[in-house]
Amino acid sequence: MARAVIDGIALEYRDSGAGEPVVFIHGAFIADAFRPLLAERVLADGYRLISYHRRGYGGSSRATGAVSFDASANDCRLLLSRLGVQQAHVVGHSHGANVALQLALQAPGLVRTLSLLEAGLLVGESAESYRQALLQSVCRYEAVGARVAIDESLQARWPSYREGLPRLLPGAFEQAVADAPTFFEAEARGSAEWSFGAEEARRIRQPTLVVLGEQSAELHPRFTETYRFLLEWLPDADGFVLPDATHFLQIENPRALAQALSKFWARHSA
Repeated sequence: MARAVIDGIALEYRDSGAGEPVVFIHGAFIADAFRPLLAERVLADGYRLISYHRRGYGGSSRATGAVSFDASANDCRLLLSRLGVQQAHVVGHSHGANVALQLALQAPGLVRTLSLLEAGLLVGESAESYRQALLQSVCRYEAVGARVAIDESLQARWPSYREGLPRLLPGAFEQAVADAPTFFEAEARGSAEWSFGAEEARRIRQPTLVVLGEQSAELHPRFTETYRFLLEWLPDADGFVLPDATHFLQIENPRALAQALSKFWARHSA
């Protein structure tokens, strides 16, 4: 991966292909979660694909102190500026989808479309249980260490990850353990306090694809609640339920997701 140093922060990134730019913002735990999706030919042959490791992940600069969604969005904005990108389709997963939403609020002219893969919002009746789960995961990390806390967090979001992750993305678990301090020490508490609701959503005018894993409803009510609220709140939103997938849907079913994304972008091309 290449590295860009921006305002003293080094970000690892990949920039490949030609066409309209697309930037991918990964969530917590698995920094290379988009790698299977980026390998799909329907994307690789038609778009300029930009992926990067957020601050504190992979070979990017370590996180020092709390990292807010606003700071993470600013990192992405500055990286795109360094790469000469004036406008991009933006894809975010989970925590990274929250960063994508913040980017759309912070720099609306930079965002052509949004694709939100199970954003980690605290909304509706599930908000408090999700908030407590985030805080409890920090307590577990402090009590039992990174390896156990990562294992429990991944199982809660992808119950069969122990079989699927090593096969589909070798080395990802060990990298997640190495990166664990970023989420549990720098991001989780801020995530539990971040507020995004109908008022903020109404400010986002870009076409948005809201994606839900077909099997995620079985894991926690927050997934379907967030999906429903985003479709209700965002002025220009389409929904898509990805078959045969839970929360790590870009790893579990990258082909079907790539096809859905390419169709969405084709409808909103420059």
